[in-house]
Amino acid sequence: MIKAADFITRARAHGFEFYAGVPCSFLTPFINQVIDSPTLTYISSANEGDAVATVAGAFLAGTRGVAMMQNSGLGNAISPLTSLAYVFRIPMLVICTHRGAPGVADEPQHELMGQITTELFDTMRIPSEAFPDTIEKIEPVLTRATDYMATERRPYALIMQKGAVESRPLENRSVAARDRCHVIETLGSPATVAPYLSRATVLDEICVQAKDDSIVIATTGFTGRELYATADRPNHFYMVGSMGCASSLGLGLALRRSDLRVIVVDGDGAALMRMGNFATVGSYGPTNLYHVLLDNEAHDSTGAQATVSANVDFAEIAKACGYTRVIRGNNIEALRQVLKPSTRDGPNFLHLKIATGTIDNLPRPAITPVQVLDRLRLHLGSNL
Repeated sequence: MIKAADFITRARAHGFEFYAGVPCSFLTPFINQVIDSPTLTYISSANEGDAVATVAGAFLAGTRGVAMMQNSGLGNAISPLTSLAYVFRIPMLVICTHRGAPGVADEPQHELMGQITTELFDTMRIPSEAFPDTIEKIEPVLTRATDYMATERRPYALIMQKGAVESRPLENRSVAARDRCHVIETLGSPATVAPYLSRATVLDEICVQAKDDSIVIATTGFTGRELYATADRPNHFYMVGSMGCASSLGLGLALRRSDLRVIVVDGDGAALMRMGNFATVGSYGPTNLYHVLLDNEAHDSTGAQATVSANVDFAEIAKACGYTRVIRGNNIEALRQVLKPSTRDGPNFLHLKIATGTIDNLPRPAITPVQVLDRLRLHLGSNL
């Protein structure tokens, strides 16, 4: 058994200073130690997949990060681990507890996951080993992990057994209460009144507004492809998978680079998939985050099947979750207002109704995901 500080102090020496996760009783002393440290950041994510994406966003900013989770939540993280971290080659340390380990009595819901945890990491091609339970094992484990991440640029997992870390009480509150937005601005016609803008028109305007101090993260599907077709720039990030994780990726980047304007271009289907991150963004409140949700009430890139967004008021949700400024509309002026350079009192949110459909002969990016990542990090000066 080790003390949480034994591992965290040595991990800090290896550059790990950003943590995001969902608690497990096995992780309690570990998370408490991170929360109480004045030199570390801990993000309490709504689910394990958002934690992975938020750590990936911190990596874009040049920070090594740790995603923490219980193995019962590992399934929530499979999409961003395989279609974000793997595809873009984003390294991170994953600390996963081993509930339901063979031979250890546990609750029935952990039985199957306890049997297949290591196999799941193997299937995802993520090397794993036991979390160190003695001080002597810590440095060799961290060295193996960081050497692998440096050469392969992919995640490395440590599987924590029950009792590996001594108990430790929590001394500080981790998430401060914030004032909520009290007014939703509606610009032009009500958002639900047609005619609607095309996605291409909106992205054209975003490219006009996104100067060198802005990073544009486009959600998967037609949005990323149309942004590429509009203008392929070093400050653009085209998500090709991990649906719903654009805002959590943007959160990690915005928190680590307060000098930048981080513009997340989201979709209604993606936002519905991981709506919990609205609460995380609102709670941690990066003032430089601009969350633009393009809502055409459809999964456009798969045949325009309807989403349920016609019955959802995203602006009210953003307001309730603590976004500082919330705008709804269906015209270009609403977009211009939310992206005004003087607006640094965010997080800012825009619910913009748009039309379905895409441009003729829509291309796929000719640049690879790894090239997109490397180009962006060079632009940011954040190569590790």
